[in-house]
Amino acid sequence: MKKVITYGTYDLLHHGHIRLLERAKALGDYLIVGVTADSFDQARGKLNVEQSLMDRIEAVRATGLADEIIVEEYEGQKIDDIQRYGVDIFAIGSDWLGKFDYLKEYCEVVYLDRTQGISSTDLRAKEHQLRLGLVGESPIMNKFEHESQFVNGLTISGVCSDHTRHLSETLKQQAMPMSELDSLLSKSDAIYIISNTRYHYDHISRALEHGCHVLCESPITINSEQLKQLRAMAAERNLMLVDSLKTAYSMAYYRLILLAKSGIIGRVVSVDATCTSMANLEMSDEHDMNYLWNSIDAWGPTAMMPIFQLLGTDYCSKTVTTHLLEGRPDFDAFTKIAFVYPHAVASLKVGQGVKSEGSLVISGTKGYIYVPAPWWKTDYFEVRYENSAENRRHFYQLDGEGIRYMLVSFLKAIQTGRHINYLDQTVSDAIVKVISDFYRKEKIIFI
Repeated sequence: MKKVITYGTYDLLHHGHIRLLERAKALGDYLIVGVTADSFDQARGKLNVEQSLMDRIEAVRATGLADEIIVEEYEGQKIDDIQRYGVDIFAIGSDWLGKFDYLKEYCEVVYLDRTQGISSTDLRAKEHQLRLGLVGESPIMNKFEHESQFVNGLTISGVCSDHTRHLSETLKQQAMPMSELDSLLSKSDAIYIISNTRYHYDHISRALEHGCHVLCESPITINSEQLKQLRAMAAERNLMLVDSLKTAYSMAYYRLILLAKSGIIGRVVSVDATCTSMANLEMSDEHDMNYLWNSIDAWGPTAMMPIFQLLGTDYCSKTVTTHLLEGRPDFDAFTKIAFVYPHAVASLKVGQGVKSEGSLVISGTKGYIYVPAPWWKTDYFEVRYENSAENRRHFYQLDGEGIRYMLVSFLKAIQTGRHINYLDQTVSDAIVKVISDFYRKEKIIFI
């Protein structure tokens, strides 16, 4: 019996896929089809997959061409599969010509001509087009413009900003002042907001009134009551209101949270997160300071995220200590928060004017997870034990600091009408509650 194996994503299975499978089937007596897992697709940068793994497997099964279907989950699996299943021929589309010649050491490699003029990428782009407007005063918008180019069906419709000197030349050409926000909203389907947090409520409510979905840099607001109003507005209009917290979409971060929850380090008893950056506060003029986020706004959501995801949001108490910038009683240069839970503790340190080691440590009864600085951009972490021989290192590819994956998730949420819970709403609400208390100066120690 001559065995043939081929691999693919098979998203939105179309005639081109079927023709390729038919030609692969004709090469032998038994066809094995490898369908790539969602996590493997994401790790290799294929972000626009529309269907779930099970949907794609069932679509391949329904063709009746596959004698056996397997799941491709890791780099190097093709060699393992060829040897494990006694494969004679590896077949793949001709757009991969030469890419898999290294497999000739194990079996025959055949490149099959693809059906011209049809692809899943084209189908996705044709079916779904989203115009995304950018609102705010941050060079991060340059990254959004760059990463949007990797997301099928997503285009930047314009920029609203009163502080454009940090924008790329491309965005400067599309920029309009904040006074023309309604003009941007009228030609957008969705809006990404990174204006100063004290303007979030106004900008979000106006976007929702115009029928625009909203991706807003966390915190969504700095007032819990305003957040409730905005969520009600979004629900009433059937629109998405989503936190923008790119770390949540990092493969490494997602995996470490799952590992910690799995019990690999025992029961989690402590989470310590530090996020700091050195904004040039002394050199910032009054104009710049108007757009600079407080430390609790800029870093608080990121630092609180692993605490609330692992320990929950029902803490018993919190202690807030903050250091205000000299001459600016409304700006916290550094803030530390300690949370106490019934069976655990947590702490965070955030700063725009104080520098510290930006690591994340999750401590458990059997070991701990260590994520080196800057942990919020991690592609690597370690699981450590008393016996260092048992330590394990985990590496994951990170493209675009998670922004690319976040945009894909946001687009998919709009298309399906379902929230993709990389950041649960209860966690988002808890983040806003802590920041809201901070601005009300509830039980704060000033140093």
